[in-house]
Amino acid sequence: MTTLPAGRSGRPDPGPALVARTVPLDPALADDLLALLPPGDADVPCSWVRRGEGLVGWGRAAARTAHGAQRFADLESWWLGLVGSAVVRDEVDLPGTGPIAFGSVSYADDSAAGGTLVVPEVVVGRRGDRAWLTTARADAAVSGVPGPAEVRVHPSPARPEDVAFADGGLPPTEWAAAVAEAVTRITGGALDKVVLARDLEVSTSAPVDVRWLLYRLRERYDTTWVFAVDGLVGATPELLVRREKGLVTSRVLAGTIRPSGDDERDMALAASLARSSKDLEEHEYAVRSVADALAPHCSSMNVPESPFVLHLSNVMHLASDVTGVLDDATSSLTLAAALHPSAAVCGTPRETADAVIAELERMDRGRYAGPVGWIDADGDGEWGIALRSGVVDREDPSRMRIFAGCGIVAGSDPVDELAESSAKLVPMRDALTADPLPPDGLLS
Repeated sequence: MTTLPAGRSGRPDPGPALVARTVPLDPALADDLLALLPPGDADVPCSWVRRGEGLVGWGRAAARTAHGAQRFADLESWWLGLVGSAVVRDEVDLPGTGPIAFGSVSYADDSAAGGTLVVPEVVVGRRGDRAWLTTARADAAVSGVPGPAEVRVHPSPARPEDVAFADGGLPPTEWAAAVAEAVTRITGGALDKVVLARDLEVSTSAPVDVRWLLYRLRERYDTTWVFAVDGLVGATPELLVRREKGLVTSRVLAGTIRPSGDDERDMALAASLARSSKDLEEHEYAVRSVADALAPHCSSMNVPESPFVLHLSNVMHLASDVTGVLDDATSSLTLAAALHPSAAVCGTPRETADAVIAELERMDRGRYAGPVGWIDADGDGEWGIALRSGVVDREDPSRMRIFAGCGIVAGSDPVDELAESSAKLVPMRDALTADPLPPDGLLS
């Protein structure tokens, strides 16, 4: 992707003026958003979908990449320049209408992955019983608005063939040893918590169709946000931040236990998770880091005193929803930057945990555990954390990496953490290898 040069003002030059039009769409045409995505290369589909609502997009009207410690600010500046000069006709006027950019940003400042904003040529959105179509293009000479785009259901994507998994940065035994070393440092007082991730290398006999992964993730994890941006694909249960008409929300997940598959037993496991001092400690660190980051931007906040248990099909999490009233014009992307990296994906204290991650993980996380989501021209948007995810190799789409991580505190056991990481890899492993579920086979 070409990185656009900076203009004379110092703000990145957005290039040709953007022209966008949003019109109402028959909700029946948006009954299955993912089915509207056309076949294409791995980096074409964009998705942010949960329980039938959200946004999908395809084609590229404009795009921006950025690297380094200023990547969030660079992306924000480019977006403001783009929409500031855009010609927009919005006949729906909801959050998510008008010009939309899907984005994902690397976990680390020095990651080669950097950050990306993509403005699709076509976006279809749905909220409740309302649906809309946005078309966009970048024209050097603005002379009208784009016409309507074709919206139709496409044939089901092909499944990956000959899927094989191999160890990534660290084999399981070495990763468990890294966990043990982290626990030693925590008990020695160097830090309170650190999140260690591991990866698997994936190979297939043909390019991976991102749409297949989205379908399978949506089937099995319909309580998560199923996302795709520039080859990054996954299903995250963690909403880093939502900004909507002055209200800010962040869902914090930290503290995990594996379900047994037996309802009665799982109720007991959920109760034990809610009482676990180790998991409650981990959760408290994560909630505190989010509340501290949002406080400077909010006139009032609600921070729950105790978490609830969020049930997913492969894990159960302690969860808290932190809410606030925005008292400045900070955009959803800048709020995501302020929150990243939270204790849920990094640790506490942040700087120490980051250094331990760089030393012990021995891999580049890329855009795993970084913000992923969308922003509109008003600055509203939703950004999750790219968890339970993988990234398709741009140069060889028959290869990808998948990721999972675990929060390590003083009471962590390396064997248990390895088992937890394996459970968190299940969504992407199943998305690559499992058969489609029957129509009534949705898991929550």
